Amino acid sequence: MFAVAVTFQVKLDCLTAFLPLMLENARTSLREEPGCQHFDICHTPGEATVFLYEIYDNKAAFDAHRAMDHFKDFDAATAQMIDTKKLRVYEEVIR
Repeated sequence: MFAVAVTFQVKLDCLTAFLPLMLENARTSLREEPGCQHFDICHTPGEATVFLYEIYDNKAAFDAHRAMDHFKDFDAATAQMIDTKKLRVYEEVIR
């Protein structure tokens, strides 16, 4: 398992445009990427903070996600809408 947590600080005036694009990116990832197991989108009410929690089979599946055309399109379309983006990755502790 490979977990990804991303926090976006979206420009407030861009939030209503950003959220549908984010939702489509998540839905396409789940539908078209066999290695994408989970993709949650959370939003802080009253703020322009968006938090993602994604689970992939492994790092290779996450790397494949980032190489997908739909991800590249999302990334390009939203680049000017984002003030900051913080990405953290976590690997499963083998028991």
